[in-house]
Amino acid sequence: MVKETIRVYARVKPPGRRQQAGIYSVDDDEKSLSSLEIIVPRDLADGFVNNKRESYKFKFQKIFDQEAKQDVVFDSIAKPVAECVLAGYNGTIFAYGQTGSGKTFTITGGAERYSDRGIIPRTLSYIFDQLRKDSSKVYTTHVSYLEIYNECGYDLLDPRHEASRLEDLPKVTIMEDPDQNIHLKNLSLQQATNEEEALNLLFLGDTNRMIAETPMNQASTRSHCIFTIHISSKEPGSATIRRSKLHLVDLAGSERVAKTGVGGHLLTEAKYINLSLHYLEQVIIALAEKNRSHIPYRNSMMTSVLRDSLGGNCMTTMIATLSLDKRNIDESLSTCRFAQRVALIKNEAVLNEEMDPKLMIVQLKKEIQELKDELALVTGKERTSELSQDELLQLDELIETFLEDNDPDSTLDVGADMRKIKYCFVHVKQLMNHSKISDKKLLSQHISEEKNTNKEAGEEELKKLKELLQQRDNEINILVNMLKKEKKKAQDALFQLNATSAGSTVLEQSHSINLEESQSPSSCFSLKEAKDFSSSVHRLPFLSRQTGGKMSLGCQEAFEVFKRDHADSITIEDHKQLLNQRFTEAKCLGEKLNEVRNKINHLKGEINQRHIQRAALAISSPSEELYTLDPVEEKLRTQIEEEKKRYKTMFNRLKGLKVEIEHLQLLMEKVKVKLQKDFEVWWSEESINLQQENPEMVSSPNTTTVYPRFIKSSQHLSTSSFSETTRVSPNEDPAGKNNSITSNNPTLKTRTPPISSTSIPLTGDSQADADILAFIKARQNILQKKGKSCQKIGSQTKISSTAF
Repeated sequence: MVKETIRVYARVKPPGRRQQAGIYSVDDDEKSLSSLEIIVPRDLADGFVNNKRESYKFKFQKIFDQEAKQDVVFDSIAKPVAECVLAGYNGTIFAYGQTGSGKTFTITGGAERYSDRGIIPRTLSYIFDQLRKDSSKVYTTHVSYLEIYNECGYDLLDPRHEASRLEDLPKVTIMEDPDQNIHLKNLSLQQATNEEEALNLLFLGDTNRMIAETPMNQASTRSHCIFTIHISSKEPGSATIRRSKLHLVDLAGSERVAKTGVGGHLLTEAKYINLSLHYLEQVIIALAEKNRSHIPYRNSMMTSVLRDSLGGNCMTTMIATLSLDKRNIDESLSTCRFAQRVALIKNEAVLNEEMDPKLMIVQLKKEIQELKDELALVTGKERTSELSQDELLQLDELIETFLEDNDPDSTLDVGADMRKIKYCFVHVKQLMNHSKISDKKLLSQHISEEKNTNKEAGEEELKKLKELLQQRDNEINILVNMLKKEKKKAQDALFQLNATSAGSTVLEQSHSINLEESQSPSSCFSLKEAKDFSSSVHRLPFLSRQTGGKMSLGCQEAFEVFKRDHADSITIEDHKQLLNQRFTEAKCLGEKLNEVRNKINHLKGEINQRHIQRAALAISSPSEELYTLDPVEEKLRTQIEEEKKRYKTMFNRLKGLKVEIEHLQLLMEKVKVKLQKDFEVWWSEESINLQQENPEMVSSPNTTTVYPRFIKSSQHLSTSSFSETTRVSPNEDPAGKNNSITSNNPTLKTRTPPISSTSIPLTGDSQADADILAFIKARQNILQKKGKSCQKIGSQTKISSTAF
């Protein structure tokens, strides 16, 4: 509940062209109320003494002078009331004053300029703007427009208003309920969903108003008009509704018939206007008196409609319009006195909340039904009628919700009706039987799907194993073929050695000379080949990890040999060395740049320290020398400039290095991609050639993984071994584990790393593994025999050279 007095404002109308302005002054005090002082000069005609008051002071909440704009009036008067209406309180704004003082212009506005809009259109715009911003509630807006003409009420929004005479239209009558709430019969409520619809209704009502020309005003409104905005709001899911209404009242102007000189129909209108305003003043006076028990609201229709606005559940604001020219000073004083009496009235505004009638009806019906069910259960009276289709659907929903709820404390509440209880038991039983049958079907279906899945997985695994077995068979065939070629080449080599030993002495001498010339590089080459072979064998697991298991061991070995013999390998190594040099140089340049930057900062700090010292010295002992240039500072600045040039030079060099490094990295990447593509092309060509030469080795058309490069590398190792001189130790292991390769030069000895069965990649098949180990052993025996024969030739060469 909000208790407050009616707020009273004043607005002064500018005088007309032929009117003489009265004397008044406005005192606007921000801390207290504004005051209006009106000066009335005494009339000293005929020599009589005049003791009338010359000065009249009235206090208002705020006074709007002649230059006040419509938007300022709205922000000060109507905006606070509109905010209260949106919050759920009732509100009223009414204008009071003599005819021609600007009431209609303030409430409705002028039609010449958009800026002349009055309080009603601006309030509508503000309310709908706020409703559009607030999405937390559901709002409904209705509009009504009542006209009180000659103490009879008419609906200005009635569509029959234009086509019928005023006397033929239905009159709005007042009805009062037992709670003394006023209801207006024959007054329509038009729904307005947006600002445009509300403004159209306002303009429609304004065109139906009674307007006439009088000596005081060219377009004088001859009736009281009340434009009401009804707002109802409700939060989603809430049972309470807030209802509020805003009355915007444009009263007809009071006028003195003796001054205006009107007659006929205008005189009748003036009498009704003055009479209703007189009853309004009586209500105001009665409300201002503390001990007054009866308030004469029923004397006029206007006071009955505005009962809540005057001393009731409403937040009311009044605007007193004044025409302060000399001719209308008395009427302006009367308006100010009326405003002072209105300011004494206190209203008690209450938040208008009520239960939603629709929800209340539903709750009452539900309660009645529950009571009937309990009564039937207590009395033992069974119902024989069948449940309706809606009730059955409702029970199905309740059962489904109950079964889906995981809360163990949840209950199924269907009331005290035995028909519903029996139906629930039957329905639950059907659901249980159906779930058991469906579970059995799902279980059998799942088992069959699992079997099919396992069968498909087994077939795929068998297919993969077959392909792997075929691949291993192809590898074994390739290795056996290599073994045969190695044996044949070893026999040819022994035959050539025997033929050489049986030659003439001249040939031996020439052979010994050639042997001495080529002994060192050939031995180094053979040692290098042996190291490469051993390192390639030990490097296979690492290569398989790099490729992620996509290449087999033979393919990896072939790629290593291909990469070593490729022409671009030298380019890659050169690029790597150059890139390392550029990285080292860039790192050094970065360190030097940091040093130069630190030095520049240090020099700047010394200059600042020098400035501080000179400033302190100038304060303590001022002299002309302190204002001259400091040589130390000049020297420091010169050093800073030199360091900056040096920094700039190194920075440009670093930028150039960065561009060069990026270029080198791009070149290396291109060379690597080219090398990989060349290997793929060569590998596919070798595979096709091998399949064409030995079609019996390939039994499956899907298996295309063969290893020609591995064969080529083995042949390369075997042919290069002819230049080796090998010495076998006395305690030689028959498996070939402790072999040593020694050059003919006694100062050069190199041992090959022992080759064990664990370092050789095996297939897992016992027969295939035995063939591979036999191949390795045969190869080692051949190398030993070649080493012995070379040793004999060497000794014979030594003997012949000594004899010579």
